[in-house]
Amino acid sequence: MSKTWFISGTSTGLGRLLTESLLKRGDRVVATLRKPNMLNNLREKFGDRLHILKLDVTDTTAIRESVAEAFNHFGRIDLVVSNAGYGLFGAAEEVSDDQLERQIATNLTGSIQLIRAVLPYLRQQGGGRVVQVSSEGGQIAYPNFSLYHATKWGIEGFVESVAQEVAPWGIDFMLVEPGPTGTNFAEGLDRAQTLRCYDETPAGEVRRAVDNGDFIISGDAVKAVAAMIAAADAPVMPFRLALGSTSYSSIREALSRRLQQLEAQKAVTLSTDK
Repeated sequence: MSKTWFISGTSTGLGRLLTESLLKRGDRVVATLRKPNMLNNLREKFGDRLHILKLDVTDTTAIRESVAEAFNHFGRIDLVVSNAGYGLFGAAEEVSDDQLERQIATNLTGSIQLIRAVLPYLRQQGGGRVVQVSSEGGQIAYPNFSLYHATKWGIEGFVESVAQEVAPWGIDFMLVEPGPTGTNFAEGLDRAQTLRCYDETPAGEVRRAVDNGDFIISGDAVKAVAAMIAAADAPVMPFRLALGSTSYSSIREALSRRLQQLEAQKAVTLSTDK
């Protein structure tokens, strides 16, 4: 049976591929993006199964209006995919205040407000599923991406909590955590003005790796989208979905190290109880 999806950030990358894949299999999609004409070819091909809305997720009022229109248009939305976002590239000291605020407004506040906006509709219709596109960077961190990681760790904490709050209404969540994947993510980076003092630091090493093409990108975007759809279709949707060998190895290493550190502190930790 066909499903109806609401997807933010559909102009390029995983959002665009997801929209195309779902339309090809016969689903209906409400696709939101800042430049609606970028989906004109899909509208011509798939007709009224694609409903396109202009949306900048930094505009909370616009988010609420778009969500209302989407549910009014199709009557029911089965799955909501919060995908809009981008990377801010620079050491914490290098990024400007404006860059910092825009990064948080888009990746974190925008995602939170989209989820908040859809919850009343999902409750009223008796349930639904929400897919939040995060990153391996929601559980690990690279130098030179500190603000990006702040948003991804932040949205994962939000989803961890809200998923428990709304579970009684049959609303399920999934955090998708791709590793470096062959999309246009690198081309869309917002770059900070660099400081020479960071050239010979871990931040500088990552910067050179990205600029020289040495940053390993092992993930396949088409396969990632197929895995996302399969997981979202499953009778029981996983709460987290890591995508790609880099994501698996980096998250596994980080979790193992964190657990080892916790166990090493066990005596001190327990000693602080009353």
